[in-house]
Amino acid sequence: MFEAFQRNFPLDHSRVSEGKGATVKSDVLAFNELIGRFGGASFRRGWYRVIRATDLDEWKARVSLAFPEFAGRIICFGYDWLGRAFAVDTQRLERGQPGVVMFEPGTGEALEIASSLQTFHDDELIEFGDAALAIDFHQSWLASGGSQPGYTQCVGYRKPLFLGGADELDNLELSNLDVYWHLMGKLIVKTKSVPQGTPVRINIT
Repeated sequence: MFEAFQRNFPLDHSRVSEGKGATVKSDVLAFNELIGRFGGASFRRGWYRVIRATDLDEWKARVSLAFPEFAGRIICFGYDWLGRAFAVDTQRLERGQPGVVMFEPGTGEALEIASSLQTFHDDELIEFGDAALAIDFHQSWLASGGSQPGYTQCVGYRKPLFLGGADELDNLELSNLDVYWHLMGKLIVKTKSVPQGTPVRINIT
């Protein structure tokens, strides 16, 4: 399992080690193997990262804040350089296994991917890597002098796209993942039912 993924996505040299007592308990066997083998690892200069077992609950809370309709039904497993989170949805099946969902803090959207956890890694990321991970955009970011984000960082939008921000390099900045998701999560919830163009006030504390 995940052999094709490992051949096409070599690990970066740095890997964040697991904390003491970290365990993975899930009914999704592919999930247990993924986290057990790759938890804390980065691939292709930070294109994609697999979450450590010790950070799984934190990611679930982070995503559930922004997308409360998915609370209690998702298990996060990875994220990309833009801070977009990937999870399996236990209430939607693909080939008999929980289907993958991508949560985009910059657009405020949750996108269903027609893949299971295994086919997402062994097929989707290999065949449609640019669409899934915005690879060309990542290369442009690095070529412009942008930094590769670390495990607790992402390259976020200064002004999110759902508030009229431009999907351009000038609108990107290196951000702390927790701060970025906390801010975007509150903005997503606050603006979800608000007509476009309505002024929004928010307390980010």
